[in-house]
Amino acid sequence: MRIGMILDAKYPNDARISNECESLIKAGHEVFLFCLSYNKSFISQEIINQINVRRYFCSKISYKLSALANDLSFYSNIMFSKIHDFVLTNDIEVLHIHDIQIADASLKVARKLQIKTVLDLHENRPEIMKDYKHVNSFLGKLLISTKRWKIAEEKFVNQSDKVVVVTKEAKKEILTRCDKKNNEIIVYPNTVRQSFYKNKIINQEINETYSNDFVMLYIGNTSKRRGLDTVLDSMNRIKKSINNIKLVIIGKSSYDNELKKKINKLKLDSVVDFIGWVDESDLYKYLLVSDIGVSPLYSNLHHDTTYANKLFQYMSFGIPIVCSDSKAQANLINENNCGVIFKNKDVNDFVRVLLELIKNKSKLKTLSKNCQIAIDKLNNNQVSKDLINIYA
Repeated sequence: MRIGMILDAKYPNDARISNECESLIKAGHEVFLFCLSYNKSFISQEIINQINVRRYFCSKISYKLSALANDLSFYSNIMFSKIHDFVLTNDIEVLHIHDIQIADASLKVARKLQIKTVLDLHENRPEIMKDYKHVNSFLGKLLISTKRWKIAEEKFVNQSDKVVVVTKEAKKEILTRCDKKNNEIIVYPNTVRQSFYKNKIINQEINETYSNDFVMLYIGNTSKRRGLDTVLDSMNRIKKSINNIKLVIIGKSSYDNELKKKINKLKLDSVVDFIGWVDESDLYKYLLVSDIGVSPLYSNLHHDTTYANKLFQYMSFGIPIVCSDSKAQANLINENNCGVIFKNKDVNDFVRVLLELIKNKSKLKTLSKNCQIAIDKLNNNQVSKDLINIYA
């Protein structure tokens, strides 16, 4: 089958899409990826890991208007003509639509050309938008309605033939408010491919840097809702008990300046390494030298129905996890017994849980083994089976 993946962003920069494409290609399908370029000079067609990448130009101003796609037809109209060309030029048989910003245009093309659709919800977009900086600006509050986005999401779900979500909690939530049958929604988590963690060799430079440290690793977006403030506020107390503790932060966001101010204010420069963004292909260098992985998400309707990618990255290297009680990730950790849970935003509980774990060497070893057992059934080869069955 000739599958058309629709992504209103640049590529390659999305592990979920790469993982899905790899699984579908292995299953014998041809995958064509519609994506955007914000520069007028770009490679319009190329093959990346057997994915037939097709790029279309989109001005940055046009892309910014995607936040108003449900109120103004401008963005959807622009995307409609591009997607229509993409489908006809590549003889696409089914559209796999990534997230709801571009869903309106994609579904209109599918109806016009009478082809099937799969809507892939990477997250609870209407809920996560409530924390976006541009949505909370003066103009954002004036123009962007998360309530209208939620109504639109429900409409797009109902119009799609199949829906893909990231957790069973997300599936349950969608079923409560949309006109979909249980077998029309499948769960596909943002896990890792075996190539992400197998046959990796320690990087000597990084190994030497942290050879005397107990490394607590954080990977991913560093925005406020991700909970790093909780970890930073605990570090001076933790250091009193674990004098060789080192927090390594890999990631970035517009909130980084606030985090760095806090690091300076709390005099944490000697115990915190703020690395910044690291390409996914180089993450293993830090994972191999880490003792504990943290995911301190704040609990909200979005986080309670999604997994942080970092959970599977930690698991794949046998790193015990300390995570908040945000529902979906807490359920995952408890079901696989590969970490410990603390109350989100609670510094005292984080300190208590972390210190108890660090001091219990036997438990650390058990949790590490459980991580490796868990990833054997949670790697991309395993979790992609339901996704492949959609197209079978």
